[in-house]
Amino acid sequence: MGQRGFWGKEQRIQKLQDKKPVLVLLSAQIPWDTFLPLLDRGYSQERKSNAGRKRIDPLILFKMLVLQQLFNLSDEELEFQVNDRRSFEDFVGLGVMNSIPDATTVAFFRERLRHAGVIEELFELFDQHLRAQGYEARGGQIIDATLVPVPKQRNTQKENETIKKGGIPEEWLEQPKRLQQKDTDARWTKKNGINHYGYKNSISVDVEHGFIRRYIVTSASVQDSQMLPALLDPTNDSNPLWGDSAFAGLICRAFLVRSMTRARVDHVFGQLVMTMKGKYTRLIGINRITASWRLRNLAFNFLRFIHKEQQQSIPA
Repeated sequence: MGQRGFWGKEQRIQKLQDKKPVLVLLSAQIPWDTFLPLLDRGYSQERKSNAGRKRIDPLILFKMLVLQQLFNLSDEELEFQVNDRRSFEDFVGLGVMNSIPDATTVAFFRERLRHAGVIEELFELFDQHLRAQGYEARGGQIIDATLVPVPKQRNTQKENETIKKGGIPEEWLEQPKRLQQKDTDARWTKKNGINHYGYKNSISVDVEHGFIRRYIVTSASVQDSQMLPALLDPTNDSNPLWGDSAFAGLICRAFLVRSMTRARVDHVFGQLVMTMKGKYTRLIGINRITASWRLRNLAFNFLRFIHKEQQQSIPA
């Protein structure tokens, strides 16, 4: 087999682009520049200096965070895949003269965004874009929750008892490095007779368009019915509200009409598992888990948006 030349490489790239893979569509149809003012706030507490390495474009780092959620990658796997895959590199916007941010840089950026309190605002900003494009929340809303598994903790019975009471074992306080590896917020719950450990992502989806409009992340042990007031979307112009039996307790009877209409929300969770490579999350603690799943819910809406736009472009 002969060596591939320059023109052969260019033809291969053009052929891939002509097939309109997901990342090409995301690059073209998501209004990335509108996120820049919020992303810049992630650097707001950094000391600005002309010395040292030039600051990485926050949009590059944000796109890496989106890739991470689309393919459920750890920070280390993300760094490798952006180095290894041409489609990832093109999506992020790295040219041949740009060095690829390492795993530590990505993790620090995510933490800066979290501390600056802008990740939820990124979700809300894109929701405003959806509404401006004609995707108002309509047709009622469907609420449901999915479990988010995390690494299981190997604690003693005494340590678990202290954690359940809201405390931290004394021996952990004496070992800060050990404490950093301990998740004191994750909890066990039972579903369909099976024990699960971790957290829960509860969402409200509008029936007409299928976008996530509201969400809340909790430990797995929190009852679904307790999340209902926070999940209700007052902007949805229709009254019907659907949910499963977990939301049908006395606390919800004033709000909830039960129904078998669940295709939209099942589609969301199916895409999280299949298209977005599962729900397992490697981070520790409710604050970091919440930040990660805010980004994942946003990434889902990105995918849903390009799907809806493709549907609109198909001739009737």
